[in-house]
Amino acid sequence: MIRLLPYSLRLLLLALVTLLASVPALAAATYDVSYLWSRNLDSAMDYRAKVAAVLGPKVEHDLRVVQRGSLFGVIYHRSGSSGSAGRVAASHTRLLRARGLEPAAALRSHDWTFVDRAPPAEQTVAKAPPPAQAIKPVKVSTKAAVDPTPEAVSSDAVSEIATKAAASAAAKVAAKAVTEPVVKAEAKAETKALQAAAQKRSRRTDIEAAVEKYVKNLRARGVINRDERTAWSVYDFTTGEKLVDINEDAKFQAASLVKPFFAMAFFHQVRQGKLHYGPQAKRHMRRMIQYSNNYSTNWVMRQVGGPAAVQRILSRNYPGVFENTEIVEYIPAGGRTYRNKASVHDYSRFLYALWNENIPGADEIKRLMALPGKDRIFTGARSIPKGTQVYNKTGSTAHLCGDMGILVVRGRDGKRYPYTIIGVIEKNRRARNYSSWIRSRGNVIREVSNIVYDGITRHHGV
Repeated sequence: MIRLLPYSLRLLLLALVTLLASVPALAAATYDVSYLWSRNLDSAMDYRAKVAAVLGPKVEHDLRVVQRGSLFGVIYHRSGSSGSAGRVAASHTRLLRARGLEPAAALRSHDWTFVDRAPPAEQTVAKAPPPAQAIKPVKVSTKAAVDPTPEAVSSDAVSEIATKAAASAAAKVAAKAVTEPVVKAEAKAETKALQAAAQKRSRRTDIEAAVEKYVKNLRARGVINRDERTAWSVYDFTTGEKLVDINEDAKFQAASLVKPFFAMAFFHQVRQGKLHYGPQAKRHMRRMIQYSNNYSTNWVMRQVGGPAAVQRILSRNYPGVFENTEIVEYIPAGGRTYRNKASVHDYSRFLYALWNENIPGADEIKRLMALPGKDRIFTGARSIPKGTQVYNKTGSTAHLCGDMGILVVRGRDGKRYPYTIIGVIEKNRRARNYSSWIRSRGNVIREVSNIVYDGITRHHGV
């Protein structure tokens, strides 16, 4: 014969089940993926478009701009588990960083206020489950345990009811004691994360604003003419932040800035076993990168198969780097190369891949780009200290003045602080006095490099 537990003990167990049911509510909290927090709505909307372009239409459908207090965030509204959100964030981070964008992170779901337009397939947007603070312990009903007729209530029943009530009260107190510290700790950590994200955005904004202010002032003074446009990009490897993004995706004449791209295409063929990097190739490669020799540049391209073959290798094998690059011509006699094009963003992605050795021949290309030579991001830049490592390639025509490279500053603590910097100034009409124009615009790039260096070292406390 099976004996049942005493009624009062059963009620106590029920109360304990209630206690346990209230705690997993926290563990069952849902998570989204966060990409950016900013105090500027336009910045968040623009960044959403960039993330969507990288992650594709499937993610874009649930990629939303939300508001929380004074901050605007870009989130992937997925309401998944903490583990799955973390895995998605890690996967997205690899894709985003390859494009020079911010890393992603798992973030607790909230009752978000959406500030962007709902996806076309939706009429209304389902809100995320309420935060853990709003989850209350489940109440234990006593109706089934009490006889509705007063005179039918025995002293034993009264004792049992009292026991149950005490157990229920104890469960509520225990649940509160368990959940409140966890909720407060998570809320504090989340607030700190949002503040850190806002601080990162602020760090980017002040350097970018300083560059914009400087260029705007030059235009007002007539130093930069109306027929000239500029583009700038800065990426901090130490923090993984894009600090300057001005006209990054616009296509500009490439001049000699794309010569490291030709080197990469050559080493791609070496990796495939189709070319050999022997003494003759090494000589031409060095002359192409260190001295920007056009004869050697054309020799390298011919080995690969010509401009069309270079373009094919870049676009087919490394589409995540070369999105806006067009290689269509050898370098003409006299160096008047105006048809090859690329964006500052492509230079930035190339330098990121180069630094992380994610492209063929990375070590040799870095060695060649570090050889002594003229540059516009370090030499003559008054703020940047001697001993700074420089990996760069300049580009110059009567229409374009540019430089792209990596600067590695060493702090007093002995640590290295590498970052990319790219500056391009393109003139619509051919400069009448080439030497004067190139010298003047080279100094503009140097001063921007000073501004960037001052901002980065200030934020790192170098």
